Amino acid sequence: MNESRKKVLAMLSDGKITVDEAAQLLEKMSDPAEPERPSAPQAPVKNPRFLRVVVNSSDGDKVNVRVPLSLIRTGIKLGSLMPKEAAEVVSEKGFDLSSLSQLDENELAQALSELTVEVDGSDGDTVRVFAE
Repeated sequence: MNESRKKVLAMLSDGKITVDEAAQLLEKMSDPAEPERPSAPQAPVKNPRFLRVVVNSSDGDKVNVRVPLSLIRTGIKLGSLMPKEAAEVVSEKGFDLSSLSQLDENELAQALSELTVEVDGSDGDTVRVFAE
């Protein structure tokens, strides 16, 4: 068994990835000719845990970011604790954070679970944003 497969199985046993994620990784390793391109789920994900952003450029650059929704929820809470002076400076830069404290976390999670953005550029660049 090669090192990459061992690492995937170790991450699975440590609880760092789910069984489905491990299966996807192992599948990608068994078929290297197929380009890596996670696609957005077809239906909204119930209780999503992550917001995923995947970018594959035609020149070989790849971005694959998973943002935990708990981090977004924490950011909402921290935004309401921001000192008035800091909020004014941010506002001067064009960001209105005052509405963050009014967001309902469950509504946000539901809205993000339904979010799907797919962009295919004419030059071969692809961008995917979705909840999982």
